[in-house]
Amino acid sequence: MEHLYGKTLAELRVVAEEYGLPRFAAGQMARWLYKRHVTDIASMTDLSAVARARLAERYDIGLTAPLAVSASEDGTRKYLYATETSGRHIESAYIPDGERATLCVSSQAGCRMGCRFCMTSRQGLHHSLSTLEILNQIASLPERDRLTNVVYMGMGEPLDNLDNVLRSLEVLTSEWGYGWSPTRITLSTAGVLPSLKRFLDESSVHLAVSLHNPFHDERQEIMPIEKPYPIAEVMKLLRQYDFTHQRRVSFEYIVMSGLNDSPRHVAELARLLNGVACRINLIRFHKIPDSPYFSPPQPQMETFRDALIRKGIMTTIRRSRGEDIKAACGLLSTLGVDKA
Repeated sequence: MEHLYGKTLAELRVVAEEYGLPRFAAGQMARWLYKRHVTDIASMTDLSAVARARLAERYDIGLTAPLAVSASEDGTRKYLYATETSGRHIESAYIPDGERATLCVSSQAGCRMGCRFCMTSRQGLHHSLSTLEILNQIASLPERDRLTNVVYMGMGEPLDNLDNVLRSLEVLTSEWGYGWSPTRITLSTAGVLPSLKRFLDESSVHLAVSLHNPFHDERQEIMPIEKPYPIAEVMKLLRQYDFTHQRRVSFEYIVMSGLNDSPRHVAELARLLNGVACRINLIRFHKIPDSPYFSPPQPQMETFRDALIRKGIMTTIRRSRGEDIKAACGLLSTLGVDKA
């Protein structure tokens, strides 16, 4: 069966045309899919019974429930989903925080970026998620109606799956889709330059760049992407865009004691980011097996933060969430499940 969920309005118009339905039927299908989140075509009651029966011969909705959930002491919930394309699995993390509720979604099963501090990278890349597989993490979330924000910061590199990520963003932000403001969504990237330009030109959601070290040689040691796409070139591109109004850019910086938290790193960060309206989010390193890295104590994190603030860079320490269920930054992994 082919699936309707994940199709854009233009793609739904093609479906309507194939079945001899009026053009406005695409909008009707979009409302049932993205406003009401129906789970079967029979529920689309403003389409004729004949049209629904014919559609159901070839299509279904395609949504699937999570296979399992892990609950953290801090309220974070990690959901496990099966993927359709390769029979693998992905994880997403639901993070409630007062009136704010954020879902961290995955864009790939595994990842090929090879970052040394990330559990997902140890899996390698199995496949890029379809638009449906991305949106299913939102649509099938038990807490869906409480969501205020979505961040593409889960498993995978979103810009390594740009076409499907852009289609999912179109569904989320279009009036015929979820109708969300782009300001509710943030995409995180390690800096895939060719795709980054297209992303900036074709969307208006917030951007977060995984930085982690401002020096070329040192960043390349922990992030192989630095070799083909140096952070200096990423900054050159970002300086061509305006981040002072609706869209924001931030830089994620996992702090690893003795590796990237010295005064010279502060000075180089100030030089690298000079002239770009941005924020740095400092993230405590979460220990992964056989890793030589470890997180500095909280006072050292605060010293590093304060030094950056004195350089004029808005800097915050992100509160770690869901570490006890391996849902915190850098810990998402389905390696054990997929080997079982």
